[in-house]
Amino acid sequence: MTNAHVASRHRIPSDDLAELIKEFDLGDVVDWRHLTDGLMNVNWQLDTPRGIFALKRVTDVPLNRLRRNLAVLPILAEAGIPVIVPVVGSPGGVVVEVGESGYCLFPWARGAHVRGVDLPLAQVRRLGTVLAKLHLALGHAVEAGVLPAVTDSLTADVVTPERASEKADRLATAARAHSSGDAFDAAALEALAKRRALLAEYVHLRPEGDVPAGPYGWTHGDFQYRNLLWADGELTAVLDWDRLGARPYAEEVVRTAQVQFGVEGVFDLERVAAFVSGYQSMVPLEPSTLLDAGRRLWWKRMTDFWQLEFHYDRGDRSCDDLFIADEALLHWWTERLAEVERAFGGAL
Repeated sequence: MTNAHVASRHRIPSDDLAELIKEFDLGDVVDWRHLTDGLMNVNWQLDTPRGIFALKRVTDVPLNRLRRNLAVLPILAEAGIPVIVPVVGSPGGVVVEVGESGYCLFPWARGAHVRGVDLPLAQVRRLGTVLAKLHLALGHAVEAGVLPAVTDSLTADVVTPERASEKADRLATAARAHSSGDAFDAAALEALAKRRALLAEYVHLRPEGDVPAGPYGWTHGDFQYRNLLWADGELTAVLDWDRLGARPYAEEVVRTAQVQFGVEGVFDLERVAAFVSGYQSMVPLEPSTLLDAGRRLWWKRMTDFWQLEFHYDRGDRSCDDLFIADEALLHWWTERLAEVERAFGGAL
């Protein structure tokens, strides 16, 4: 993705902006700025006579699914979950389509994104309770008929080492073909070689079966610091509902713990355990369920190359830094697998 493409992607098309001012009855837009925290969709802060808003252009979720997901927010707000209910446009919906783009608008939420490792332990534990309350509140959305009941058993594909190796080979070929002294290409080739060695060494620990353990239901899908706002020690907003979906609860617990507290190539295991303990104080999960979820997440990271697929298949370099950090964490995690899994179970 060239600099020109990036700059274009970060601008609000003038025709779109004029239509959005009309549809959301903003009066005018005095000023706007691109928000750099998001990785997938594009977001801006708008200053208007009616106040400050966050505008989101949706690029990676079908608009009908987004409308369903956003309909959940008033119910969550009533349950005491800190969410920002979207502004309703003049057509009567919360998603406005302009040209080929879909937009939604939210009142500006105060607070800042804080990495999980920068939260005091008391806030880490409280964050675990918020996730548990969120899962319970999404159950109320099912009862209210806003979300469908989850009646079918959930399955999760456990990638074979052969399939992962084939993908690694394909990406290595792409990296060699693309390489012109690029440091990222060299790092990718080295990482792919090491990943093949890991797969061969640890194949005996691959999770068995495609049915995850434990209860499941509707979950946020991306409950991590880029989608959380804090102010004065309190969680003020849970953002980004694009990935709302039915999953095992333990899957979201351990994924959140990994993204929140697996930073700079290591886990903060004390915070992992505190977060999981906070969750279990509201929604008890069996240790075996959390162990199963942790092992499945580890194997998923072992066999997944999505950042490299963004880089080589899409020409999108926005997640390059994530690949380098996640690769370091995978090796640290693998060397201490039993210790990390104890923390995922809420103990050190």
